[in-house]
Order: sequence, then structure tokens, then C-alpha cells
Amino acid sequence: MRLTGKTAIITGGGSGIGRATCLLFGREGARVLVADINGPTAEQVAQEIIMQGGAAEGIAVDVSVEADVERMVARAVELWQRVDILVNNAAAFVRKRTEEATRADWEKVLGVNVLGTSFCARAVFPVMKKQGKGAIVNLGSINGVTALPDAMTYSATKGAIINMTKSMALDLAPYNIRVNCVSPGITWTPAVAAIVAEMGVTNEEAERQYLGRFMIKRFGRPEEIAPAILFVASDEASFMTAATVMVDGGYTG
Repeated sequence: MRLTGKTAIITGGGSGIGRATCLLFGREGARVLVADINGPTAEQVAQEIIMQGGAAEGIAVDVSVEADVERMVARAVELWQRVDILVNNAAAFVRKRTEEATRADWEKVLGVNVLGTSFCARAVFPVMKKQGKGAIVNLGSINGVTALPDAMTYSATKGAIINMTKSMALDLAPYNIRVNCVSPGITWTPAVAAIVAEMGVTNEEAERQYLGRFMIKRFGRPEEIAPAILFVASDEASFMTAATVMVDGGYTG
């Protein structure tokens, strides 16, 4: 198992890509702190990990709130005395066009996606520095490198995360802390399903709208994104930092 003896914090771990990553990390031997703004779903995923023989705990966290983030990291250290891996997966989705986005829309997506990613990285830094080693994985998106309809605010934050990853990697490299980014394509998560429902189309119709850009003619599944996160978080990627890995069915190819 590739993560035996390691402790991982995974934000947004209650559903979608975060849930798939938590379950995979648990199977690979990690002790997982499942963090999500929805505490009951975080605890449910933690129980799934425990039932498959792993070690985990769920915790309710709003990553846009610094005190919540500090409490999250402190809990991981209290439970397992270290933090080897941070996966910054928590995200806020706001579907707004340029002419529609309000200050409140911007504050929501910036608070979770950009500030939250920064707060979490800052909070784990002292722990990883003391250990002399660590890995941070930020979740970007194809939205960070290409335009999609009605996604200006979300796309801006994902572009920021891709570039934040490079700066974080440069800042933290002297402490043997690697920072990489995994950028998924459109993936069938509860958040995407909610957007499709809001659009008033079927799942099949939604896929057809985008198939011309995909080399693999379908949306992804969370279980197809999680292995890429596992790889860059593991020691197998020990010479890899400041990289962005696209897992997008060839959308941006």
C-alpha cells in the first residue's frame, strides 16, 4: 500500500472527487481526516473508510474560515501526531456570466477556492516543516485553462489555484514540501449533477453539448480522478513539484 503510515487531510471529502479520494487513500493505508462543510457527510465517509479496514475521522470545516482550518489541522495532529498530505479539494461553484456576477458571488468563490486553499496550506506548513517532509495537492480544473459557458467566477479561481500551486511549490521546496495541482475535466459529481439539473437538461443532453471537445466521449467519474491525486501525493512522485496534471478526457489536448 502506497500511503501506509501517512496522515492525510482531504477537504471537501464528503462527496464527489473528495469522497473517492478519501476512500482510495484509506485503501492505500493512509489515516484520513475527512473534512467537509457538511459534517454528517464527512463522518459518513470516515465510517466507510473504517468499515474497509482503515483509520479515519470526519470533521465539519468551512475552509474559508481561518479558525476552522486551524482546528482541522490541530485535530489531525491530535489524532495521529503528523500531517503528511493535504488535498485542497473543497470548492464553491457559482454559475454566473461576466455581466451577472455580484460582489457576494465573488466573495463566495474566492473565499473557498482561493483563500481556503491558501489558509489550509499555511496551516499545515509548520507541521510539515517540523517533519521535514510533506505533499500538498491542490485541485484545479479545466476551467482554469479554458473558457466554459457561464463560469467566469469559478474559472477565475481555478486559474488562480493553478498559478498559486507554482508559487507555493517555490516557497515550500526548501522544506522538502512538494506542491502539485490536479485539474479534472467535467466529472459526474453531485455538484455537476446539480448544475445540469439547474440547466433543465438531461445528463445525456449535457454530455452531448460538450462531447465535441472531449477525445474520450463522456464525462469523467470521481474514481478516475482520485488515482491521479494519489500519485502526486505519494512518494512515487518524489521528484515532482509545481506541476499541473490534466485529467480531462483530452478536453484541453
